[in-house]
Amino acid sequence: MLEGQILALQHLLSPRAFARSAPERRPTLSGLVLGKFQVPMEVNRVSTKSSSNDAVGKEFELERTPLRRIQMTLHRYPWLSSLIVLLAVVIAFGTVNERFLLPSTISLMVQQTVIVGSLAIAQALIILTAGIDLSIGSMMIFGQMLMANMAVLVGASFVLPIAGQNPYLAIAVGILAATAAGAINGFLIVRFGLPPFIVTLGTWSVFMGLTLIFFKARTIQGPEMPDVMLFLGEGFPIGPFFITYGLVVMFAMYFVVAWVLRNTAWGKHVYAVGDDPQAAQLSGINTNRVLFSVYLVAGLIIGITAVITIGRVGSASPNVDPMLNLQSITAVVIGGISLFGGRGAVVGALIGSLIVVAVEMGLSLAGVDQAYRTAAIGVLVIVAVGIDQWIRKVKV
Repeated sequence: MLEGQILALQHLLSPRAFARSAPERRPTLSGLVLGKFQVPMEVNRVSTKSSSNDAVGKEFELERTPLRRIQMTLHRYPWLSSLIVLLAVVIAFGTVNERFLLPSTISLMVQQTVIVGSLAIAQALIILTAGIDLSIGSMMIFGQMLMANMAVLVGASFVLPIAGQNPYLAIAVGILAATAAGAINGFLIVRFGLPPFIVTLGTWSVFMGLTLIFFKARTIQGPEMPDVMLFLGEGFPIGPFFITYGLVVMFAMYFVVAWVLRNTAWGKHVYAVGDDPQAAQLSGINTNRVLFSVYLVAGLIIGITAVITIGRVGSASPNVDPMLNLQSITAVVIGGISLFGGRGAVVGALIGSLIVVAVEMGLSLAGVDQAYRTAAIGVLVIVAVGIDQWIRKVKV
């Protein structure tokens, strides 16, 4: 009996028994078993860290490339590309023709910017919301014809029964009419969900038709109008340059709009709605209210531009410039404001207006035909949109 227990105890204490009873060895967090060797996990961690560091290093190297830096800089300051183009245009045409840099030529170019530059403010606000307004020109013409016909008694008595009013009242009514026209565009877009392109294309025809119906396409000359309506066409010298009061009003509008967009909640909402309307709505922004207010403010700016136009042209005519709509869009696009909304600075629209006028003036001084000048502006627009697409691809 005792001998059997001793044999059993020896069997249990033998190495084979320990081998059978020992638990199966598995890889733990401290290491991996590969065949007969155990590889510590720390080695694997080190290799992973080194590979990730290499990837980060390559990314930093990519960011250090000059092209990458240019792309990121233009993404941060969209107006910078248009400023570079403007400087290049001035240097190029100034080198070819020395008359281009004369103070009289520069003054004339800046004065010619006042109409398109003012309309470009309204267009910039709308494009920042990823919209577009094709009726800006006809709204401005309707507003200026209304205020001119209200202020002139003899020449317009057969057109408008309420002609001969106080010129200040006539100006106020014309501005309110343009503001109401902008509100109509905003209402149709917000209330019925119609595309801005279709709505403004339709209202462009409506406002132009109303202008021809109400005012019989009659041009009211400057001598017929009160002096107060022509005041913004007057000016004052600053050294060798001449600045009109219309330019002062335009610069004031740029300053106010730029400040509002940069420093107010409404300005932040405009950018948010243009960048991503769904995300803006989920964050608590009333996107419809913002859109309506943008078209309303745009109408107000267009009404003020109508007064500037009367002073600049010296008359009120339904045939001021049939290309005002496209010129305002061209100025905004060349100025670095994205057609897809949510990116750009309103000062870029001013720079874009100067570029358009400078190119046309430079080509005119060079004796280039009007058809080629128009084609050159079209090329500028295409290049500007291409640059905008390239800038939008930047990873920030």
